[in-house]
Amino acid sequence: MSYVLGIDVGSGSARCGVFDVTGRLCGTAKADILIHRPAPGFVEQSSADIWQAVCRATRAATRAADVPPEAILSLSYSATCSLVLLDRDHEPLALNAGDPPWDIIMWMDHRATAETDICNRTASPVLRNLGGAMSVEMQIPKLMWLNRNRPDLWARLGYAGDLADFLVFKSTGSLARSICTLGCKWTYDADAGQWTPGFLEQVGLSDLRERAALPAQAAPIGGLAGSLDPAAAAEMGLTPACQVAVGLIDAHAGALGTAGLYADDALNTRLALIAGTSNCHIALTDQRVEVPGVWGPYHGAVLDGAWALEGGQSASGAMLDQILDLFAASQAYGETPHDALARELLERMKTQPDIAGDIVVTPDFLGNRSPFADPGLRGSISGLTLEDPAESFCKIYWAACLSIAYGTRQIIGAMRGAGLPIRTIHLSGGHARSDLLVRLYADATGCDVLLPGTAEPVLLGAALAAATPLGAAFPLGQAKALRETVAVQPDPAVQTMHARRYKAFCQHYASAKPGQP
Repeated sequence: MSYVLGIDVGSGSARCGVFDVTGRLCGTAKADILIHRPAPGFVEQSSADIWQAVCRATRAATRAADVPPEAILSLSYSATCSLVLLDRDHEPLALNAGDPPWDIIMWMDHRATAETDICNRTASPVLRNLGGAMSVEMQIPKLMWLNRNRPDLWARLGYAGDLADFLVFKSTGSLARSICTLGCKWTYDADAGQWTPGFLEQVGLSDLRERAALPAQAAPIGGLAGSLDPAAAAEMGLTPACQVAVGLIDAHAGALGTAGLYADDALNTRLALIAGTSNCHIALTDQRVEVPGVWGPYHGAVLDGAWALEGGQSASGAMLDQILDLFAASQAYGETPHDALARELLERMKTQPDIAGDIVVTPDFLGNRSPFADPGLRGSISGLTLEDPAESFCKIYWAACLSIAYGTRQIIGAMRGAGLPIRTIHLSGGHARSDLLVRLYADATGCDVLLPGTAEPVLLGAALAAATPLGAAFPLGQAKALRETVAVQPDPAVQTMHARRYKAFCQHYASAKPGQP
């Protein structure tokens, strides 16, 4: 029996899944990773710590699956779009001294707001592939910040790359960069197959490609990067015969492992929603479509030959965690408060569909990624009274959950306005394990919500990339079992209530951003 590995590095852990050719997940494991917050808005990680976690998770997953190393034919990676910095000797280029060295600017780091504004004032053609505006969470503003604020580090820079690409480099020594990472986060024009002339010079990064070891052309997802370096193979408990395929961003792996399985079935009506700490909303289409405030269109970022549009909410699960931390009443819900609250609120919804009354929450605790593309926008809670604190907390938590679903409705509305008839949400990530959030996504958007047939669709997406170089010898993408899903349909009885609440939700944005819908 032969197997492939899908390895994913999220915000807080590295995970590995072992898949056979039928799509069966034979074993999984995870290892936690560190996060460093040296200042407000600054969030860093360590490539050394992450690599050690990847190796621990890989060894544990193959043990759990009871699979010998020689049976693993190939692997690939998905990861957050965090920025790894190495020096000219390919050692960690630490932003802050410590053990481990902090050489990664995390995706959620917002230090480069001034540099983002500079990018957006260029009126460069690259902005057409970004929904009209550069995001502070992309790599070019972060590299501009490094150049302007840490010239000592810039002078020593020998490699800069997305985390998924770094893991391929660490595994093989290959400098291949994924069309997914370069196209989505680095302003590479994936459709033209080249860097947009003049833009890097325009923002003061004329030497970036040389300093960061960026290639002239990106590699396709699943392209063969090479075989495991012997040292990497030993650390991972694998063999040097194991092939390594070019990977992708974690959210895009989730899209590949859910909506991407329906490439031949009304693809442009489907939205992949990868929902956890943050939310990513990825729509796929066979034609170029531009949606203001929604990143993309990115050619080949999920499926070869298809365009990807990416909406997002920078804080979703993280926003709910913050709600718990803000209110003492949350302590009554024990060690798993999200689960306990979900059970209580679902039971109340049977007789009280509108739990929150006049309370409205807007979820932009880390700015608004889509559809307003405004990192300065802030979240809010309105409609509070002097009622019992425990009851008030329940209402606020429910309204906060609903605000995430309404934010998703806004993004779907923007996509529909550009001609994409989104009708189905393919939900994955931590929110797919919450019956409350699943129900609210369906009811608040009016879309059918499909839950994945596999417990780990992001790992599956990475595994699909891993299987690509093997071709007919490992046709994982043809496994029919991968499409098995559970469908949750919107409740017609609550649509009038949601129409009223959604109008009130949108009015908060009209006040904060005059002229916006």
